[in-house]
Amino acid sequence: MALGDVEDAVSNYCADHLHDLLAQEWKEAVDEDGWKHRWETAILRAYERADDAFKDGPDTPGSTAVVVVLSACQIIVGNCGDSRAVLCRGDEAIPLTVDHKPNREDEVKRITNAGGKVLYTDCERVEGVLSMTRAIGDHFLKPWVISVPEVTFMARSEEDEFLIMASDGLWDVMTSEEAVKFASLVHSRLQKWATMGYDGPAKIIAKGLLASAIKKGSCDNISVIFIDLSMPRRRKKPHKEPEASQA
Repeated sequence: MALGDVEDAVSNYCADHLHDLLAQEWKEAVDEDGWKHRWETAILRAYERADDAFKDGPDTPGSTAVVVVLSACQIIVGNCGDSRAVLCRGDEAIPLTVDHKPNREDEVKRITNAGGKVLYTDCERVEGVLSMTRAIGDHFLKPWVISVPEVTFMARSEEDEFLIMASDGLWDVMTSEEAVKFASLVHSRLQKWATMGYDGPAKIIAKGLLASAIKKGSCDNISVIFIDLSMPRRRKKPHKEPEASQA
């Protein structure tokens, strides 16, 4: 396996399989303690299985993973690492995740309680190595770097315009507010063009955010998914199985 293949192994595995693992776990989970508990259990187990896929192999770099599940009435998010999901509701940017960084007080406490250290080199890093505190893979840094995702729930609103899911290559150079402002401007223009037969705005906006991040000097990998929530939609029963997107 080439070096580039090794570096991409975990992220490619997550992109190819995490949504399937989540679907499997959701079907096997029970909702005796409520639908939220069922989703939390399914998401946590899916991330655990993805992480386990690399525990017995050679040491490989890890990957962040953010998953968004959309139902008729809920936005359900699982996040591990410093990728981020941001909702545009009206004119407001609403972060649906909190980056797992070594400058988070609760994460530093968890790491030090487990016998690890956060050291400052060019920035805060776990054991002076990794600039995030949670990841799938990176087994040489366990038990300090964990694969347990944080799960959040947000009730949907008629004011919801779109979601941006992106890796830290975008967020290193743009705030959530800046990304939403950029996407909102392009989104409003492209909605008018779409009525005249042009393609939908999602791919154009995602590419625009990527280009903006590069122009601003981002040196990290950049993945961007734009999800349009403003398209006309029928309201379905709340327990209809949601669709999943992952970055």
